[in-house]
Amino acid sequence: MTIKAAIYGASGYTGQELTRILSGHPQVELIAVTSRRFAGKAVSDVFPSLYGLTTLKYEDAAPDAIAGMCDVVFLALPHGVSMDIAPAFVKAGKKVIDLSADYRIRNLTTYEKWYAKHKSPGLLADAVYGLPELYRSAIETSSLIANPGCYPTSIILGLAPVLKNGLVDPSTILADSASGVSGAGRDPLIGSLFCEVDGGFKAYKVGKHRHTPEIEQELAVLAGEVFAVTFTPHLLPVKRGILSTLYATLTNEISVSELCELYASFYGAEAFVRVCPEGVYPNISSVAGSNFCDIGLAVDSRTRRIIVLSAIDNLIKGAAGQAVQNMNIMCSLPEESGLKTAPLYP
Repeated sequence: MTIKAAIYGASGYTGQELTRILSGHPQVELIAVTSRRFAGKAVSDVFPSLYGLTTLKYEDAAPDAIAGMCDVVFLALPHGVSMDIAPAFVKAGKKVIDLSADYRIRNLTTYEKWYAKHKSPGLLADAVYGLPELYRSAIETSSLIANPGCYPTSIILGLAPVLKNGLVDPSTILADSASGVSGAGRDPLIGSLFCEVDGGFKAYKVGKHRHTPEIEQELAVLAGEVFAVTFTPHLLPVKRGILSTLYATLTNEISVSELCELYASFYGAEAFVRVCPEGVYPNISSVAGSNFCDIGLAVDSRTRRIIVLSAIDNLIKGAAGQAVQNMNIMCSLPEESGLKTAPLYP
């Protein structure tokens, strides 16, 4: 079976990664990529790394035109734009994987508080949060996937086993996360310039990052109660990768070895979550270019706190790779298809 796929809004870093992965996917034919800015230009002219991998040119095409060509469409669009585009593809009966935040937040009031007025709220109830390790069965039967954010992916996967088993007090959760500069997108911004970033390390959007309600929403489902999370993002002077350091107070004593056993059991069947051995902690360089999430664990017996370290590539497991993983599940393809490649190292 060959799946015909299209990428709507394919000229950013996430669109480039989707193009790269789908061009090498054994069960997919990438038939269209869109971009208003680069309409008419060859993809390989905009991204020379893709030379010889695709002969596609960017199109400035309406959703109806693209829907007539594809089985599944990836929306690699800015927040607030997907909600204008998604309804046309849903109405056409296509499988839609949205990489923006437009359908991640289930509560309309919460979405509009953190983002903007929603233009297609009727689709919120139909969207499935696309974290395969937690929502695989719902993803299988869905036609609209809200692909998770990069920071939330690292945090939710890092905390899911202890929250699900009631091992920590949810009200004590702290999340410090550091991301590479590609997380800011490809548009030229002063804060993303080499001279602004190189040699620096800083926090940003402290106490007000828009991934906060998404994190709280999914952690609340796992814990079975609503609570607030202290989340502080940081900017790393590297191209890609996220390392999240997560803290929470234990409700019962547990050793590191027991904790590692719990995580290994929880994620034992998951192809893309790797639990580090006791005393080993993840490094973003060990997941770069891959769809893996690496998790390391520690217990501070003096403070009775757990420390979880979670590393992903923000552009892959945090965006394009996870989107393809969702497509594989939706289309009844092997979940690892097109994704089981070793990380780039060094």
